[in-house]
Amino acid sequence: MIYVTETISLAEWELSESFMRASGPGGQNVNKVSTAVELRFEAERSPHLPPQVKARLKKLAGRRWTNEGAIVLQVDETRSQARNRDIARERLVELIRAALVAPKRRIATKPTLGSQRRRIAAKSARGEVKVLRGKVDDEE
Repeated sequence: MIYVTETISLAEWELSESFMRASGPGGQNVNKVSTAVELRFEAERSPHLPPQVKARLKKLAGRRWTNEGAIVLQVDETRSQARNRDIARERLVELIRAALVAPKRRIATKPTLGSQRRRIAAKSARGEVKVLRGKVDDEE
């Protein structure tokens, strides 16, 4: 079990991990040991997540969300397979916690009269500067 909050925890059957060889530094270790981790979380089928959270999670996951409704995270930051597993699970938990927070509704407001007047004054001042850049008439 992975505990996200006091009320939400993920079962092991919802997660699947596969290991592959990582790219980057590591010398001969890179060619021999499969340290990179691909963590797959079946978010769409998860009974532990409410529908609103699943919708927000889909937006937050972006390209990591598959057509089957799973989130795929790939980690190959360290040379240790165990550490990469921990990092992948931490990232999944952070992503789900971010999806749990409902965004605030935006309250539409009108600009103040003073700000409108300052904006118009700034526009007219800018217009005057541009007029002064024009051609000079020969009045001789």
